[in-house]
Amino acid sequence: MNDVVLDHVERRFGDASVVRGVDLAIRQGEFFSLLGPSGCGKTTTLRMIAGLEEPSSGTVSIRGERMNGVPINKRPTNLVFQKLALFPHLSVWENVAFGLKLKKLPEAEIRSRVGEMLDMVRLSGFESRAVTSLSGGQQQRVAIARAIVNKPAVLLLDEPLGALDLKLQTHLQEELRRIQRELAMTFVYVTHNQTEAMAMSDRIGVMNGGRLEQVGAPADLYLRPQTEFVAGFVGQTNLAKGRIAAVGDTTVTIDALGLQIAAQRTGPVQVGDPVAFSLRPEQVRISPAGTGGIDLPLIDATFFGATATYRLQAPGGILTAQTQGEMQMLGAGQTVSVSWPAEAVVFLKGDLS
Repeated sequence: MNDVVLDHVERRFGDASVVRGVDLAIRQGEFFSLLGPSGCGKTTTLRMIAGLEEPSSGTVSIRGERMNGVPINKRPTNLVFQKLALFPHLSVWENVAFGLKLKKLPEAEIRSRVGEMLDMVRLSGFESRAVTSLSGGQQQRVAIARAIVNKPAVLLLDEPLGALDLKLQTHLQEELRRIQRELAMTFVYVTHNQTEAMAMSDRIGVMNGGRLEQVGAPADLYLRPQTEFVAGFVGQTNLAKGRIAAVGDTTVTIDALGLQIAAQRTGPVQVGDPVAFSLRPEQVRISPAGTGGIDLPLIDATFFGATATYRLQAPGGILTAQTQGEMQMLGAGQTVSVSWPAEAVVFLKGDLS
């Protein structure tokens, strides 16, 4: 069952198309992220679901009901923004209870629901504290409690962790995922941070230039990107274009980067066909020169502790490799042998020229 459905949704501002023909179904109870760079249309898409923007064309539906023209306060949604808009003159308890009081719910129900939410976001005991006395992470949890205490069908979150430091971001990612699972509520999360989206989401929609490039589980987007943009935006990768040089029963050889690249055959191809492909750096194996792979000189190496990244000079470009563990650091100018499993080369759609 789908909680949110966008049917060929467009949003134009004058002659500029910000969101272009988006078709999307977000399942009930899933953590769904819209991921992409600034200006790609992800926040505008979220605002159309919320009712802050109206589609120029197309339909927004929530739980089977058409939402076009329905004001924000009549939709079964709630929002959490990066700028939290908490009431500084009210206590933690009063901030969380605010929406329930507007609905004129019985006092006993308000106390019960606010207590339940504060317990869920691990702020029990903070009821009487002023929100201005809280840390950034605690204030964010107050904002989340205030949003979910009204029991919306869908919680919309627009880069809510962007203003926090990295350690706190990581902690609140875990908290958000825990809360979402406990409530079994649909979360729609907007972010430009690929690590954030990969860590929390059941599925991710990658946006670029107002369009959805690909929708899938984090592992699908990383291991089986469909376009050059998705391959390059979701993680690091080697992107290249070339032509089919040879075709076997299960493998093909690509002439690219001045190398003969072995790849798994995934469909009908002919010698001379143009192709674009992605090869993740961690799939590139490094071994001593002359051990059966392709010998290339090392340009430089960067040590990150658990991993090391190597840039190698191919005749027609740069090839990046990443290793883990205690492999001895290699020096610039040293020649090494590189290889990769044929299935690690992923063919991409798009401009092959």
